[in-house]
Amino acid sequence: MYRKEEQPLPPPEKFELPFEGKLSPNNRWVIMAELIPWDDFEEEYAKLFSAEKGAPAKLFRMALGTLIIKEKLGTSDRETIEQIRENPYLQYFIGLNCYQQEPPLESSMLVHFRKRIDGELINKINKKIVKREIDKSDKEVKKKDCLQEKGEKIKNKGKLILDATCAPADIKYPTDLGILNQARIETERIIDNLYK
Repeated sequence: MYRKEEQPLPPPEKFELPFEGKLSPNNRWVIMAELIPWDDFEEEYAKLFSAEKGAPAKLFRMALGTLIIKEKLGTSDRETIEQIRENPYLQYFIGLNCYQQEPPLESSMLVHFRKRIDGELINKINKKIVKREIDKSDKEVKKKDCLQEKGEKIKNKGKLILDATCAPADIKYPTDLGILNQARIETERIIDNLYK
């Protein structure tokens, strides 16, 4: 059985932490959570379950989010659940409203998630994300073109800082034969001093 959660997930600033802190909106998991169109594929995931029979299934966001975390971190199923239990950013990513000490699911659930969320669904999600980002960049380009047509100047977006850290330098590398020869000469000098 699948029950869709009706209330939307709060923004990262509203995520409840036990120490009264706030999640940073610049964290990679928060940014990725905003990129993924969770609601667009919720119904497709819900079709995999019976409407009346069985225990309520985990939400699509929790299922897909857990699989993404596992792949991104390269951990085992058990370690993935431990990472989620310890990290509030990962808990936000999988759709929890507040930090909790207990694991949100058992590691054996990942086997079921992998069966239900196949490569075809992952490809659809990827295409949707890419399409949305392309549309967003197209809108920005059109906005920029409109500003140029109106004769308005585009303001600078920051400063470019240049330094000489990229300049070539004469550095001897460990593969250099000169270093090997120098080490041989020094070793011979030390041996000569010891035998005098």
